[in-house]
Amino acid sequence: MSLLSIAPMLDITDRHCRAFYRLFSPKLKLYTEMIHAGAILHGDRARFLAFNPQEHPVAIQLGGSDPSDLKQAAKIAEDWGYDEVNLNVGCPSDKVQAGRFGACLMREPQHVAECVEAMQSAVQVPVTVKNRLGVDDQDTEESLDAFITAVSEAGCKHFTIHARKAWLKGLSPKENRNIPPLDYERVYRVAKDYPDLEVAINGGITTADAVQQHLKQVDSVMLGRIAFEDPWMLNDLAAQVFGDSAPFQSRHEIVRAYCEYIETQLAQGVWLKHMARHLMGLYKGQPGAKQWRRAMAENTRGQSANIDVIHTALDSMQA
Repeated sequence: MSLLSIAPMLDITDRHCRAFYRLFSPKLKLYTEMIHAGAILHGDRARFLAFNPQEHPVAIQLGGSDPSDLKQAAKIAEDWGYDEVNLNVGCPSDKVQAGRFGACLMREPQHVAECVEAMQSAVQVPVTVKNRLGVDDQDTEESLDAFITAVSEAGCKHFTIHARKAWLKGLSPKENRNIPPLDYERVYRVAKDYPDLEVAINGGITTADAVQQHLKQVDSVMLGRIAFEDPWMLNDLAAQVFGDSAPFQSRHEIVRAYCEYIETQLAQGVWLKHMARHLMGLYKGQPGAKQWRRAMAENTRGQSANIDVIHTALDSMQA
């Protein structure tokens, strides 16, 4: 288990994003975006599952609620080389609710247990769960304990808990990331009450100090959108958490390191914009940050955009 991980984030943690984050530490746990089990069974598997070997350790997050589909998708993911299969029990979107998966499954702990049991029967890698404290008007003391108990008895030994409820009616997915109040103490109690489980905490964690404080209470910390908004924080944070030396002395160094990856992908026909967007927040708070963001957002468009765009932008930051 890694002490620090980056959350699965829709439209963010694609394989290019993960290749970028991997540069900060070989010990950082990375997750895919949520992928519905049905997409793996019936869609373009290479599109959904392909990743680069340097991404390890990397986990796939699955969405779904059909035990048979999840079992098959988990096995396929393991065969593709993923190190962990994670079940999403936290997404609150209307589309996800309509499909009976994500956060609404917090109301069905026994069904989640069946899904976990089915997946575990098919794979050797860990099957884990990412969940909320509860949904809507649930009592988070009783309902969360019932959920953790049922799912852990089915064999899940690692839970990543977003320290907020999800409100399934009245709040958008974005609002559900910010409006429901954080309750870190409730996650701490899970870690204390279930000492045989590995408990990771997620939600509203944006500073190195906060990470260190949480690690005194739980086994692991999962960062969310702060990693996209201010990725440079990972340079020192990962070093602190894992006891290693910071891998880069400057933001310029990591840009050059990522450019090596970008060039390999450009040679395979990947458009620059799909990779450059993960660099947008790298110079947050630095002189020229706005100019850098504009370059990454606007100058990388089009099939003909090449690595020179990155080098030009980098030169302007060094001037």
